[in-house]
Amino acid sequence: MSEHPAQSKTIRAQLLASMNSGEYAVCGRLPRESVLAEKLGISRTQLRDILASLEREGFITRRHGVGTIINRHVLGVQTRMDIEVEFMDMIRQSGKKPAVSFVQATNETADAGIAQRLLIPEGTDIVRVARLVTADGIPAIYCEDVVDSELVRGSATLRDYKLPIFHFLRQFCHVIPYLDLTDVRPAAADEKLSRLMEIPVGTPLLNMDEVDYDIDGKPVFCSNEYYVDGIIRHTVMRKKL
Repeated sequence: MSEHPAQSKTIRAQLLASMNSGEYAVCGRLPRESVLAEKLGISRTQLRDILASLEREGFITRRHGVGTIINRHVLGVQTRMDIEVEFMDMIRQSGKKPAVSFVQATNETADAGIAQRLLIPEGTDIVRVARLVTADGIPAIYCEDVVDSELVRGSATLRDYKLPIFHFLRQFCHVIPYLDLTDVRPAAADEKLSRLMEIPVGTPLLNMDEVDYDIDGKPVFCSNEYYVDGIIRHTVMRKKL
């Protein structure tokens, strides 16, 4: 049986869908591992890896002698701040229709703040990609992603920039982010954000200041994200160790 990571990701998504609205939507527990692995057409080793990831994220709890319990209170959460979700999917999960209404890519040089976050010299050439994402036609998220120009190979089009930043990183930088560290703080809309997001100056926003790292711990891009209140509900799951 194939143990390909892409297959595991697909089966993981299928299993989540089955727990949410499919075969296991009214069940308190998943079948035994041997039964579930056979139904999914994968090995028990692959299944255990998938179940381990679902347990880390709180969707299930595995208890010896009891089985695999489905945590419906966690499954019912629309948007999780502690799980990386693309903007478009985040808005869909909130029951709204997403769209990218504005995108712009500019060549700039790193100021002191960018240089510190990406561990590059001040004045290094960078690419800044700005996007405005709407929910049912209403401005919901404004984001600016910054990448060291030295990582970029080839020429991206406006269509490429409209796609999630991870597409750009894979396609044109040959980089796959492994983890991110994000500072979450309140912010107030300045004149630029007021104009782009069609809100009064001073409107409260949620700001996420993020740096993404590759598997070797090297910063590969940073971003600033601004969320309008009342459109997406952000929830954080924290497990007690």
